Amino acid sequence: MNAKKVFLSILLASTFFISACVYIVLPEGVEVTSRYGEGENLGWTGLVTNVGEAEAGVLHVDITIRNDTGDWSTMRAVEGKPAVLETDDGTTDCDTVMVGTGGHRLAPGFQMRGYVIKEGDQIVTQLLYVECAGATAAAGGTITIDTIRFDGEYDKFVEVEETNKVEATLELNLDEVATDLTYPVASPVEGLILPADSPVIGLSDNVITLLDAQRSAEGFVFTWQNTNPTQFALKTHIGFPPVIGEDGIIYGVYVTWDLPDVPLTSAGGSATWTTEVAVPEDVGGLYILLGVESNKPKTYVFYVLDITDK
Repeated sequence: MNAKKVFLSILLASTFFISACVYIVLPEGVEVTSRYGEGENLGWTGLVTNVGEAEAGVLHVDITIRNDTGDWSTMRAVEGKPAVLETDDGTTDCDTVMVGTGGHRLAPGFQMRGYVIKEGDQIVTQLLYVECAGATAAAGGTITIDTIRFDGEYDKFVEVEETNKVEATLELNLDEVATDLTYPVASPVEGLILPADSPVIGLSDNVITLLDAQRSAEGFVFTWQNTNPTQFALKTHIGFPPVIGEDGIIYGVYVTWDLPDVPLTSAGGSATWTTEVAVPEDVGGLYILLGVESNKPKTYVFYVLDITDK
């Protein structure tokens, strides 16, 4: 077979393969970014909101965490490693460490004090705190928490290998108790928060749009639309988008964005579907934390949609 025939065979095989795929990957060098600003990456900041006793002889410290990385980020305390309380009397291991974003990526400049988890058939709120048995609050006391975080877009294949993991420490000053925090926006970032009906570009130039956000007895029902301008039927995953509001809690149990199924959008067509999230009726000032499959399959870029008027 001559070189020309070999080239044609490869071209035909490639064309067939691309046509059969569910996804079309954007050309190299074409990307969507969720990075905001050019400021210094200060990591995550921990704020003490209350110091007390959980029970006799057990120091309890309530915590708010703020994303100062300049990008979307998820963070958690290192599993199985105690926090360390340091006072003039020495150091104490704090074995109960409930600190992190619950798997969610939080927007830059946002802060939170808890998230929801599923326990059996119940959805419960997990507040952020540290407890130190055999310790009491003392002037000048500090708590150090070892953490890991992942910044920017979510690439499932990269994150499973943890090659983008950042190790850091969270420092808490027990003498500085914050009592006047507002949630969820701590430091506004220009261009970050989008109107609720803003079209968002996803994989292969598909367009995701929130058509409607309705309060229900349990929380919210969101109606989504995907518009597909390509010549092939496609799916654009968004998972179950969570929300965060004026109480600083992320509502919506975390699952990776590729797990919930979405309808197949026909070539040149559109498809609609709904997602739901449980939110207490009295919680307002809400924003959707939306992850949209972009750039390549199983890679997600993040956006904030403003539903504070709902």
